[in-house]
Amino acid sequence: MPDKEISGKVAAVGVGTTQFGKLPGWSAEDLGIWALDNALADCGLARGDIDGLIVNRIPDYQRFCQMTGLDPRFVNVTPGQGRMSGATIQIAAMAIASGMCETIALVYGNNGRTGGVKYGGATDRYGATAGGEWFPYGMTSPGAVHALMFDRHRHEYGTSQEQLAHVAVTFREHAALNPDAVMRERISEADYHASRYICEPLHLFDYCLINDGGVAIILTSAERARDLAKPPVHISAFSQATALPDSAFPPDDFWREPMGLIARDIREMSGIGPSDLSGTMIYDNFSPTVLFTLEGFGFCDVGESGAYVADGNLARGAALPTNTSGGHMSESYMQGWALNVEAIRQLRHECGERQIAGAETIQYMCAAPLLSAIIYSR
Repeated sequence: MPDKEISGKVAAVGVGTTQFGKLPGWSAEDLGIWALDNALADCGLARGDIDGLIVNRIPDYQRFCQMTGLDPRFVNVTPGQGRMSGATIQIAAMAIASGMCETIALVYGNNGRTGGVKYGGATDRYGATAGGEWFPYGMTSPGAVHALMFDRHRHEYGTSQEQLAHVAVTFREHAALNPDAVMRERISEADYHASRYICEPLHLFDYCLINDGGVAIILTSAERARDLAKPPVHISAFSQATALPDSAFPPDDFWREPMGLIARDIREMSGIGPSDLSGTMIYDNFSPTVLFTLEGFGFCDVGESGAYVADGNLARGAALPTNTSGGHMSESYMQGWALNVEAIRQLRHECGERQIAGAETIQYMCAAPLLSAIIYSR
């Protein structure tokens, strides 16, 4: 578990995003620079104030520094999988808490839609050699894995597609209030069931949206944060765990064991539990992941996530407002980064019609072979 002394010592002070969608002519670096400049303007800092940099989905930190004139004391690049967003924010928080640097820019750029990036199919080899033995059986993509996981959840607990539909419908309701969301047209449960299967039993609306876009988050010490333009949002707790031996095929426990470890860590680090949260941001590459996350982090009992979402608990104004931006399935698939930005904006009470009333604490969670969670506090 991370040292309790770190709790509250690091704050998010600037966030920036680009447009999301199809943005031809923009490289990953271009999109990252666009987002970075917006984040700097958001907190009133200049590029010269940045003494730490971590880039994600941007191939080369050296090239990025050459393009921007940044000359950081601390620099890193993390792999492009979405599971890395939470882990990268945690690396930055530890670097600041240790004194390696004071102000870090986390910069993400993704031109995957224009570049024709695909996750699955006969010509794709998603995950390199990790799951190669399963490719001949059609398990070439994370979508296929999550379809099989949901099918098992249906078999073991009686979870229904009628219940699962509430995830996609609710997140689209949130996106309708987000001017930056790619998909803002509301959908009904009937629309959900009428949509085509991508990998049965998962429908079109169970899948995230592959788009171009950039995201930047600026973190600094709590002391420095007090003097900047926007109210600081503090990182109260964070932790991560892995389930890598099971990553080539669906894990038997839907990642519950490592999620349980993380849940204990963050509660011990911050004193904040599920009942204390104003809302959550859940990594929703596919809608069943939301169910697994709710169970693994203790928001409902094992096997009861279908009923929990069908009861409307994830809606704005309900018990646990979740993915108020629309998330990966309706705002855009920015691989966790935009969800963290949404948490920060919610806690700064900047979200207009989709604002969570009186938001004070929000938890980000990612269930994947590398699992993570972060608690942000106003």
